Amino acid sequence: MIGNRVRRSGFSHGRRTVSVLASAIAIISLAPIPLGSQTPTASTTKTTAAPKAATPSALPRTPWGDPDLQGVWNFATLTPLERPRELAEKEVLTDQEAADFEKLTLKERTATLSTGDREWWDPGTKVMNTRRTSLIVDPRDGRVPALTPEARKRAAARADARRGHGPADSWEDRSISERCIWFGSAGPPMIPGPYNNDVQLVQSRDSVVMLNEMIHDVRVIPMDGRPRLGPAIREWMGDSRGHWEGNTLVVDTTNFTAERNFRGSGEDLHLVERFTRVANDTIDYQFTASDPTTWAAPWTAAFSMTKSQDPLYEFACHEGNYLSMIGTLSGARAEEKAAADQGKKTGSK
Repeated sequence: MIGNRVRRSGFSHGRRTVSVLASAIAIISLAPIPLGSQTPTASTTKTTAAPKAATPSALPRTPWGDPDLQGVWNFATLTPLERPRELAEKEVLTDQEAADFEKLTLKERTATLSTGDREWWDPGTKVMNTRRTSLIVDPRDGRVPALTPEARKRAAARADARRGHGPADSWEDRSISERCIWFGSAGPPMIPGPYNNDVQLVQSRDSVVMLNEMIHDVRVIPMDGRPRLGPAIREWMGDSRGHWEGNTLVVDTTNFTAERNFRGSGEDLHLVERFTRVANDTIDYQFTASDPTTWAAPWTAAFSMTKSQDPLYEFACHEGNYLSMIGTLSGARAEEKAAADQGKKTGSK
């Protein structure tokens, strides 16, 4: 169990997104599609929404004149980060394909949920209103670019390091998310996950603060042009600096630790995030990830966040996850003892 959690109901879609989405499209391909289905569907609570038209002058601003991004924002969506390979060049679903995908996904979750309590899971119930088949918008195939030879070499080295000992010989054999050090969905960059898809933004003249509901860290982003940290200092969430480009908050982050391993990345990971309030209830979020030692090219993902009236809930997963580690390691030792005892019994026959 990771954390101590009570929340709105929801389900996990696990690893079955590819097959479910392909199944939905296969079903729709057998039936005629009404012309009216080309119109994007309306959003529901707790899912990304299509922005309503609004002029920049009509949107909220802080007392000092910056665009006001403050509040709690939800970014839950069923849309996967990468486009399933079965969809090839299909960038956008029809309304009916999207509806069938959502229905099939929820059905799959009900049948396959296997981690934690069902009340934990809150990944949304809808795809993005754009009906895109992936969050990735560049490259056009909707997938993370191929790993470089250097990145594959790093991955092989990590795999070699794991050989020769069990998955729970030490707490260091467990993942950094299980040890409550860093969660991929919390970012940066933020990526919708199975639950805790909320972020609270707070602004001052000189800083923007981002508190993700997932895990326990707060990003304090200086906006005053101060120098970056030196290259010898590496952090789990990197070293961020922010500035405004018109009505868009741009957050530039470097100085990541290689131990974080964001989709194979190393210390040269460079992230640029963009937050643009396009309506009273909508922020468009986009990030571009680049690392010439990891990917063949930079890549960009984008989705919307909707204003939420719900509060953030505590995710009581302290760094180290001490009590859960005791259970995990004690359980591994008990299994080893049981196996050894069984071996002795078998050998004595």
